[in-house]
Amino acid sequence: MSSGRRLLPGLMAAPAVLMAAPAVLMASFVVLGGLLTAAAQSLGLLPLAGSPSLTLDAHTTVAPDLPSAVGLSLAIASASTIAASAVGFMAALIIVQGRWCGRVIAAVSTLTIPFPHIVGAASVGLLLSDSGLLSRLTGAGEDWPQLVGGPWWVAVIADYSWKESAFIALVVTGALITRSTGYDETAALLGAGRLRRLRHVLLPLSLPALTVSATIVFVYTFGSYEVVWLLGRPSPEPLPVMALRVFSSASLTSRPEAAALAVVTAIVSFGAAIAAFALLRRIPLWR
Repeated sequence: MSSGRRLLPGLMAAPAVLMAAPAVLMASFVVLGGLLTAAAQSLGLLPLAGSPSLTLDAHTTVAPDLPSAVGLSLAIASASTIAASAVGFMAALIIVQGRWCGRVIAAVSTLTIPFPHIVGAASVGLLLSDSGLLSRLTGAGEDWPQLVGGPWWVAVIADYSWKESAFIALVVTGALITRSTGYDETAALLGAGRLRRLRHVLLPLSLPALTVSATIVFVYTFGSYEVVWLLGRPSPEPLPVMALRVFSSASLTSRPEAAALAVVTAIVSFGAAIAAFALLRRIPLWR
């Protein structure tokens, strides 16, 4: 009897796995095909001109600029992910309460997601630049800090945090809305205050969804180029901007270097995903 109960969840999950299999296979074919092509091109096996030969010239050429580019991209992605996770989690808590302000935040979050990041970047630029809306409203003039194209990449992080917090809020809301009410009410009846319910009930229930959505945000912001290209400084270059510049070069011989940068981006992204799954395995609710 006990063995049958253990087999029941696996049998119930089988149809869901079979339904998702075609989409997963097609996505895997596209992703793996692109990665293998980029890796082969970076190693000189798929040259645009000349005969193929195994070489590491492309990797050695970009190696001196990699530490600063990877470090800067990691810093931007980490700061954006932390800020978006904090804002998204707080927004999800308000939405789950079911009050009018929660419905307003849910509607605004739903409307925010479809807008492309390039539109959001243009809006943030018009808002935070030294001649933007906030500068004019406050009358700061020349005293306005350099938020767009400044040394701390404030506008870039603000755009990613704003856009991705809506995504995280909706994902965490979906995880909490079916589970949190009963546990939260039980904890309140047992005398737990708001902070204790937040720490011992709401945060553990939302941690798997928060971890998965934050990982998606981190990987996206690490590999995205349009926002950092539009709102960031020209130097130093983040990794995706450097890859785009090298790829757009007039010289066809620079394509292997762009492929090498793409391979590095993929390796870091896969490393972040592996770390996230290792963290999920330590979460009791995920297991």
